[in-house]
Amino acid sequence: MAGSSRYTAILDANVLYPNLLRDILLSLAAAGLYHARWTARINAEWTLNLVANRPDIAPKIELLLEQVNLAVPDCLVEDYEFLIDSLVLPDADDRHVLAAAIVGHADSIVTSNLKDFPEKVMAQYDIEAQHPDDFIMNQLELKPFEALEVFKRVRAKRRNPACSASELIDMVEKNGLPQTAQHLRLRVGLI
Repeated sequence: MAGSSRYTAILDANVLYPNLLRDILLSLAAAGLYHARWTARINAEWTLNLVANRPDIAPKIELLLEQVNLAVPDCLVEDYEFLIDSLVLPDADDRHVLAAAIVGHADSIVTSNLKDFPEKVMAQYDIEAQHPDDFIMNQLELKPFEALEVFKRVRAKRRNPACSASELIDMVEKNGLPQTAQHLRLRVGLI
């Protein structure tokens, strides 16, 4: 695919690692609010960390990875490696993410590590680095009813144990999304 007519975001490993954040971001993409993309290398990074921190997940990691990749059509960016060595970022280990964003025609990189993607560098490629809290808030503001419906579905999937809207909002806040949590608190009856 040469590009997407929808807003496209590369999801960094640090936003795919946390279960709830991954679920929210992939659900927003599956609902058509934006086009989510990542690479096999990004997948390897977050899944290796997940298995290292949660060895009990190891037997299920291949199934989880398959579900993640099936959640969003055309999610995997390929053939970006040629660009890595020509890029300059504060952390050289993050160059593959920027390379994927360039080749994948991304408008932004959603990452918790904004310092690793300085605005001055990103502007050269017309790509913005966004914290997941800002990114999700943008979805809530651009398509409020559709985005709130996504949160309603995310809550409905949490059955073991089930959670109330208020409990989901508390989990959202604990996952480093304070703006999103505040926004949802004002609309708790809709989720």
